[in-house]
Amino acid sequence: MAIVSAVIAAALGLGLAILGLWLVGVGGSIAYLALGAGFLIVAYLLARRSPWALFAYAGLMLAALAWAVWEVGLDWWQLGPRGGIIVLFGLWLLLPGVRNGLSRGTEAMAGQAWRTLGLACLASVAIAGISMVTDQTAISGQVRAQTVLADPPTGNAMAAGDWHQYGRTNFGQRYSPLDQINAANVAKLTPAWIYQTGDVKQPEDIGETTYQVTPIKVDGALYVCTPHNLAISLDAATGKELWRYDAAPGFNPSRQHQTCRGVTYWRDTKLQPGQACAERVYMPTSDARLISLDAKTGKLCEGFGTGGMIQLEAGMKYSPKGYYYSTSPPVAVAGKLIIGGAVNDNYTAMAQSGVIRAFDIDTGQLVWNWDSGSPDRTQPIDIAGGETYTTNSPNSWSVFSADEELGLVYLPLGNQSPDQLGMGRSANVERFSSSVVALDIATGKLRWVFQTVHHDLWDMDVPAQPVLLDLTQVDGKTVKALVAPTKQGDIYVLNRETGEPLLPVKQVPAPGGAIPEDFTAPTQPTSQLSFNPPPLREADMWGVTLFDQALCRIKFRSLNYEGRYTPPSIKGTIVYPGNFGVFNWGSVAVDPERQVMFGMPTYLPFVARLVPAAEIPPKEAGAKGSEQGLNRNEGSPYGVYMGPFLSAVGLPCMAPPWGYVAAADLRTGEIIYRHKNGTVEDMSPIPLPFKVGVPGIGGPIITKGGVVFLAAAVDNYLRAYDLATGKTLWSARLPAGGQSTPMTYLHDGKQYVVIVAGGHGSVGTKPGDHILAYTLPDDLAKSQ
Repeated sequence: MAIVSAVIAAALGLGLAILGLWLVGVGGSIAYLALGAGFLIVAYLLARRSPWALFAYAGLMLAALAWAVWEVGLDWWQLGPRGGIIVLFGLWLLLPGVRNGLSRGTEAMAGQAWRTLGLACLASVAIAGISMVTDQTAISGQVRAQTVLADPPTGNAMAAGDWHQYGRTNFGQRYSPLDQINAANVAKLTPAWIYQTGDVKQPEDIGETTYQVTPIKVDGALYVCTPHNLAISLDAATGKELWRYDAAPGFNPSRQHQTCRGVTYWRDTKLQPGQACAERVYMPTSDARLISLDAKTGKLCEGFGTGGMIQLEAGMKYSPKGYYYSTSPPVAVAGKLIIGGAVNDNYTAMAQSGVIRAFDIDTGQLVWNWDSGSPDRTQPIDIAGGETYTTNSPNSWSVFSADEELGLVYLPLGNQSPDQLGMGRSANVERFSSSVVALDIATGKLRWVFQTVHHDLWDMDVPAQPVLLDLTQVDGKTVKALVAPTKQGDIYVLNRETGEPLLPVKQVPAPGGAIPEDFTAPTQPTSQLSFNPPPLREADMWGVTLFDQALCRIKFRSLNYEGRYTPPSIKGTIVYPGNFGVFNWGSVAVDPERQVMFGMPTYLPFVARLVPAAEIPPKEAGAKGSEQGLNRNEGSPYGVYMGPFLSAVGLPCMAPPWGYVAAADLRTGEIIYRHKNGTVEDMSPIPLPFKVGVPGIGGPIITKGGVVFLAAAVDNYLRAYDLATGKTLWSARLPAGGQSTPMTYLHDGKQYVVIVAGGHGSVGTKPGDHILAYTLPDDLAKSQ
């Protein structure tokens, strides 16, 4: 077996030496070359049947162990790839068949060599064991128990047991005043009912066909929408279907997103209860319509728009089908429906306008329009006379918030297409891209703007509904505040009356080096409250083995990267945090009494590589829309290849954890705790529930009972967490991916928690069509 072992060592050594030489050639670590040389020396000694092979390998093991601990500390998921093959081969060499084949040397020398290697293996296993119970990434702390602000405003009035808007109210807090389910009894939750919509992903669908919907609840009914724009009402007690309406948007391979995040409810006080359309539900569709339905029957409210619907592509100069639609519910406030729209990223430089429009909630008549390309004119344009909105102005595809008392609506704005090319942008685009904007609800006039990224070249649009709360500052003064989560990890806490920061914001130097036609902003803003990760290092590269890890190190050294905001390049640039976001449309949840937020920061690097237009191949027949892969940017000098920074085996090149749950104090900007979230159970061929900390997309909710509910991670679980500590209190296995935001309500004296589990096409979770409700057993619910 000595010769077999020599061949194995030689193959390992040669592979590592080649990769190590390549890595050194691109400016990387010498360690892999040294390990390769060490394996080759051991192979030579094994071929000669010398016991010195065991001494040499023991030295190699200890050197590798010291190097690994020096690079990454006691992090099991980083030590594993560095030491796995090395330790396994060391154990192999201890086998009697190998040891007895080493005939050259005295028996005493052979015994000493065996014991030396055995000690090296024991040391490695001991370090591995210690690292398995060590979490270097955790931040431990506890949320204050006492209330900071009693009876705080939570938004538009409703029964405590209802959930009328996407974020429960137009404040978007995702906070429920219900406390029947609490930290002491949440582990007793049991299934109450399950409903399947029948809307499942079809062969004609695009990749990102996803369930991202949060149901709303009014009185005794729930209302949801599905990816293909079925609007459905369910009985709150049983989950039984009350009605459904099919908007029939059809299939279109040009769409990038086939989803619906929610519907909007409105009660018309001018009509008597029970009259047709006295209560209405509004649904946006993937073919750019806004539809009004009777909340009691599901029938069209034909007095709205034309036959009960509005065509949102009206007023667009360029309007190819599938390039513009709305994925998020409009905000209903002060008799108006205010809505934005999603524009396909990086399809064309002649994209539809990002105009924000307010429609009369009864008739559908256009009341005002605010176009960031022409921000001073808000009176409706003359569409019938041929007027159009500004082509390719920054859009707002996510959910809005509103404060009717202040008369303001708050918009999270995106970027102009193409995201990665900034030349030729107008002064208005430079002002409004990737910002939070406050508009007057009555007129649409601009009240303030706060920009989160200057000259955005990274698709860092503000992705999440701003959260509104009254914030009691450390000095005791209460201020009307706004919390804005961002893709880059900064959480901006602003005065929502003025847009001025309540937590400090500073400008920090940013990398340069844009392509000759473009430029970069010399500085970028960052908030005192930030989940922005440390810059990537070569040592952060990961793999299952030394070999794919070395390849990730080579990729890291071969791409442009100088930290956050390294500009896109023809060579290829690492974008970290990636445009998947530290935070995305799931936003954060806020407890307005304890004045803390809970979120799910996610960390995945992406790669952006510019492709000269002349090198872009013709579009393939039957190609379907996607944000990943080659984005053609028609009409621009460059296309862009976008995708996650992955290893040769399809795993992230960056070491885990990739996802956490975390809480922060909104008064001080302190991160209170941060814990790894989620397992690889649904990421690996073998369903192993290792808690690695996995990516996710979706959002949390908080209840007055001190419990946080969150699914979102790429393992198929709904979890309950203790808001005080972040500890997991309960979990339920879901039949499909839960990339949505849950909600909770009270009906007939029982509190329910509901999650929609339909999967997410882009992150590859299991598709489905399930709506699931959980509640406490009857005896426990009645005792609360």
